[in-house]
Amino acid sequence: QWYQRRVAITAGENGVYALKDQRPWSIQECVHVFRESVRSLSREYKSSGYLTWDKDDKPAMDFVTATANIRASIFSIEQKSKFDVKSMAGNIIPAIATTNAIIAGQIVLEGMKILREDWSKCTMSILQRRPTNRRKLIVPSPLEKPRESCYACAERPEVTVTLNTDTMTVGGFEERVLKKHLGMVAPDVEIEDGKGTIIISSEEGETEQNNDKTLGHFGVSNHSRLKCDDFLQEYELVVNILHSTTLSESRENPVEFTVSGSAAPAPAPAPAPAP
Repeated sequence: QWYQRRVAITAGENGVYALKDQRPWSIQECVHVFRESVRSLSREYKSSGYLTWDKDDKPAMDFVTATANIRASIFSIEQKSKFDVKSMAGNIIPAIATTNAIIAGQIVLEGMKILREDWSKCTMSILQRRPTNRRKLIVPSPLEKPRESCYACAERPEVTVTLNTDTMTVGGFEERVLKKHLGMVAPDVEIEDGKGTIIISSEEGETEQNNDKTLGHFGVSNHSRLKCDDFLQEYELVVNILHSTTLSESRENPVEFTVSGSAAPAPAPAPAPAP
């Protein structure tokens, strides 16, 4: 095979040395080649108005080799000769044929629709592993409307958490419910009790004394509403609390709380007293 052949050498006055293209250039040589290749490419661009990549184009290959070796030297990476770089460049599959480029193109097309406010024409594109029966590789699908029961896409996201307010601590609610289950990072939690009681603060040290106290200690009970705000993610969520003492407490499969994406139904109003 051609790549298994011995590197060609030529004789000079002071002995035998490798051809310039088959040995790594010094940094000084890279800087010189970089400067000359930029000048050549600039003249080509001014005359034609565009540049095309071709591994057999000397200015283009010089530019790639020089810049790659200069960057490699910065990070102490082994430098390559122009011959090596050319063999690598010849094996690179054009990015336009990759999946990433296809998806990026679809994103741009959908973005143009958004800029034109053609909301009805926006679609969700699915890239199939194999062409469909209709020989389509990219299959468009209409967008689904936000579901009010979804706490991620609803206009006013709410979620219902069923737990035992007499045993669930504030610290446990923050770590296991808000952070681990609902994906918050630094939540602030306020009870909607008309007083603005804050039981969890993202400011370090402000509410740490509350961590070992139960939610019930602060008056959180059945149908209480907690306003949760994660400033770091610009994420607001209202948590409706359902108090329950019948959650599974088995050692094999303990259930500490359950989460559903819709608000709990409000309790029926108490009947008016008889006159």
